[in-house]
Amino acid sequence: MPNKAIRRSGLSSPRPLRAIEVSEAELVRESAFGTDGGPLLVEPNRASVDLIRWASAHRATLMTKLIEHGALLFRDFSIDSPEKFADFARALTPNLLDYLERAAARSQVAPKVFTSTELAADQWIPHHHEMSYSHNWPSRIYFYCDTPAAQGGCTPIASERQFFPRLDPAIKQRFIERKVMYVRNYGHGLDLTWQDAFQTDDRAAVEAYCRQWNLDFKWTDGNRLQTRQIRQSVATHPQTGETVWFNHAHLFHESNLEPEIREVLLSSFGSEGLPRNAYFGDGSPIETSILDEIRSLYRECSVTFPWRRGDVLLLDNFLTVHAREPYKGERRILVAMADLHVSGAPGS
Repeated sequence: MPNKAIRRSGLSSPRPLRAIEVSEAELVRESAFGTDGGPLLVEPNRASVDLIRWASAHRATLMTKLIEHGALLFRDFSIDSPEKFADFARALTPNLLDYLERAAARSQVAPKVFTSTELAADQWIPHHHEMSYSHNWPSRIYFYCDTPAAQGGCTPIASERQFFPRLDPAIKQRFIERKVMYVRNYGHGLDLTWQDAFQTDDRAAVEAYCRQWNLDFKWTDGNRLQTRQIRQSVATHPQTGETVWFNHAHLFHESNLEPEIREVLLSSFGSEGLPRNAYFGDGSPIETSILDEIRSLYRECSVTFPWRRGDVLLLDNFLTVHAREPYKGERRILVAMADLHVSGAPGS
């Protein structure tokens, strides 16, 4: 990338001064995070570096490095508010996304900027690709540390380049052939309501969305909604052509519930009535042992770093999964999503 020339001038100078070449390397420094699958760490060499302006000028290079590493961690820049976080994200990906067909409670804190999943602090969120249960998903996802937890609360990541080659070929084949069916029941008071998930109070709008994107649906007692959808188990990276594991089976399956909670919910609602569950695409059950193997392998491939206030983590949502550790104390991690990828044609 061409270097920038900074020209000094002054009325009292007897002659023009030479242009001083300031290279990209002099403005920022990059370093590996110390292990395969970790993010590329980007830090300023000068306190005055404007990350938003710098990122905008180096967008193409950063996008190339994102594909190369799967994750970029920007640290010690002056990103000190949700608004600046949004400005930085838009410098790289101008059109940030809304969050529809939600699977978790979130609050919007700035235009197209949301809180991360609002799940109880003592709960672990397994590794996953954002919205891999849907017909569309963000290609890129940003995280911003507004308030790090007093203890725990890391966002572990794992590379599909580490995970996918190590996954049992027999498991891959079964899922590729049969895909994944997700069954969701909205409105039991245990998970999201359909109004929260689809961001509307209009039943007709929800029905139109379901028909457009091949979600089977039915309304049940008490203004509740059940949906079924068959989605992919793997995906192809749109730039590199790499095949990656890409589904929410191990998150939505009943085996991801704490045993005591699962027992109560199953006795109350049955397997079909759980807030969410996952099956093979033909409706047959997925063995818990397979999903345990998937969760375990993601953890083996995981890289963890402690959040610092102002950190921004950018992930390629095809190449890298993310999780959340339990934590103590206050914690606020914000999220922005960009570059919508649509799998399949509407109504196909």
